[in-house]
Amino acid sequence: MSKKQLKRSLEKIEKVINEAHQILEWLNLPTVNKGQPSAANACTTATSPVKVIGRDEDRDKIIEMLHENASHDDVWCNKDVGEQNLPQLLSPFKIGKRGSKILATSRNVDAFSDLGPDVGCANFPISDLDDSIFLELFMYYALGDGNANNGAGSTLWNIGAHIAEKLKRSPLAASTVGGQLRKRKNVEFWRRARDRDLLNETMGALSWSYQHLNEQIRQCFAYCSMFPRGHHFRPNVLLKLWVAEGFIRSTNAGKEMEDVGQDYFDELVSISFLQYGGKESCGEDYYLMHDLMYDLAERIAGHDCFRIEDGWTGEIPPGVRHLFIDTYNGEKLAMKIFQLENLRTLIIKVIKLWTPRDEEVFKNIIMRLQKLRVLNVTFGLTWHVNFLEPIGVKHICHLTYRIGKSHGLILPRTFKKLHHIQTLDFGNCKRLSLSKDEVGINLVSLRHVGNASILKLVNIARSTSLQELGPYFTVSKERGCNIKHLRDLNQLCGRLRIRGVENVKGSEEALEAKLADKERLTELELCWDCDQESCNPEVEVEVLEGLCPPKDLEKLELGGYNGARYPNWMVGRQNGGLKCLQVLKLWKCSLGPAPVFEVFTLLRFLSLSACIWVALPDNMVRLKSLVELSMELCQNIQSLPALPHSLKKLSIKYCKNIRSLPVLPQLLEELSIDYCPNIQSLPVLPQALTKLSTVDCPNIQSPPELLRSLEEFEV
Repeated sequence: MSKKQLKRSLEKIEKVINEAHQILEWLNLPTVNKGQPSAANACTTATSPVKVIGRDEDRDKIIEMLHENASHDDVWCNKDVGEQNLPQLLSPFKIGKRGSKILATSRNVDAFSDLGPDVGCANFPISDLDDSIFLELFMYYALGDGNANNGAGSTLWNIGAHIAEKLKRSPLAASTVGGQLRKRKNVEFWRRARDRDLLNETMGALSWSYQHLNEQIRQCFAYCSMFPRGHHFRPNVLLKLWVAEGFIRSTNAGKEMEDVGQDYFDELVSISFLQYGGKESCGEDYYLMHDLMYDLAERIAGHDCFRIEDGWTGEIPPGVRHLFIDTYNGEKLAMKIFQLENLRTLIIKVIKLWTPRDEEVFKNIIMRLQKLRVLNVTFGLTWHVNFLEPIGVKHICHLTYRIGKSHGLILPRTFKKLHHIQTLDFGNCKRLSLSKDEVGINLVSLRHVGNASILKLVNIARSTSLQELGPYFTVSKERGCNIKHLRDLNQLCGRLRIRGVENVKGSEEALEAKLADKERLTELELCWDCDQESCNPEVEVEVLEGLCPPKDLEKLELGGYNGARYPNWMVGRQNGGLKCLQVLKLWKCSLGPAPVFEVFTLLRFLSLSACIWVALPDNMVRLKSLVELSMELCQNIQSLPALPHSLKKLSIKYCKNIRSLPVLPQLLEELSIDYCPNIQSLPVLPQALTKLSTVDCPNIQSPPELLRSLEEFEV
């Protein structure tokens, strides 16, 4: 049984536990080195890791979490028991209720022998996967889902059966080796793999898979060893680093480096070198690297990549090129960095203390590191930060200074000489300025901007390679903030958020933005910030008509729109409408009737908030792809039209005048009717319903008969 299967079994056990306090916790113990458990990422089995615990300051958090059960994944044992800090690691768990148990998994039986006499320990060896089950698993990865069993007896299947025998029933080896074989379904390649003795060991199998990656992907994989075990790899972040380092090469002139990098990332995922981990609180996907993959990456990278974590006191190998520092703790560490003349990457997770002396020392380091391409620094508790001029660094491409929004940052005049800069991010800093009041800096290589304040200083109209435009672009009278500056930025991709649309004077000015030419955009948000008294409804109609997005847009948000009607491109009268739109959010739309939704044939999610319409269109039933409908603070709507049969989730909150609901779709799984005081009753509930909420709806005379399918009911 693999650890993943064990975890799934535990999740099934959790499902049948009805007592409210018997919560099953899953803790992962990443390591600095084998045997140095530095922290535990904690989460319930139903969610992804949300908090790093295990240090002194998080002791209370551990105690709070430890209800009845806990399980540790991947515990390691060091030869030197004194280095393991086991009492420190285990002390919070002594607060657990009498009879509570800790379930831990490890590849090393000795990991549990040094827990001390106070800890009773029983070892239960986990048997390997059955041969037939492992063969089925391997064939799933090697031949694909449809051919895993149907291909029995074929040449590839027979060769694959011999390869599977060599993999010693290792699930990780099955996914990595199988993933490589799936990409090359020719008999000769499979025979060569079968005849390799390298596959007899798990690490050998991983090495074989690594050797069949192209040179650039191998380089990108080894680079990941710089980050701590348990690190959350977010594609959007990692790809920028790979590009800045020059790892990405493309023979396709029409393909952006980030797109090629995404192909690299996808290939690493397809062969399980990286594995999906879940979603961050911001909604972004993150990926994890298996512990054995870290071993492989570290072996390949050698001294090229190095990381410094809490408690480290050794020496940095002189040939290090990529350095990650968990916590910068002053001049002593700085002097070690000072010697690294070949350093290309310096990432400091947090600088907690920052004195004028630290600033001077660090500035000298940056000036000395002539080959530096990536500088990524996060400042912790500090109230004043000066910009560290990397101006002596000719090839700096990626510059990130994460500082708080209350901090000011004055950039030196020499900042304009960073001709190679691709990524600029100053965190939440809102008071960003240039010395000598310079503006309009031309940074022609700029590709990613992570801070809106930068846009007031940089002439973005010249940055035609720009792909990411900070959290938002604000239209204003300030220099560099006119909507026309977006005209030539046709490489913008992903999401574009535009605020201050009320400052666009009319259709001519709106058309200058040429949003329709930005074909790589998938999400667009347009936000007005003016009340009904100061707005001009006709001008807003003209402006929105001129801000026509690309036809393949997938998500559209309109906020504060006071126009009397909706544009032709939105109601299908221009270019056939937004036929690819899947998400539509409208909030604080104050005038005119609701738009016609039926043109959005692929729409899956519709959100309406604080809109003053008295009714929704009668043709909503034609939204055959709609899965979720959310309404909040729509005070004038009294009833809903017939709902589409595809709907699975309906949420209505703070709609004080709504009195009744239509017949509910049979596929509906979740229904929330909260803070709607005038609803008298609910319609017949569909058999598929699993969640029901009727919070603060006092006039519902009697709830309908609860269904057996119902898993959650809140009143």
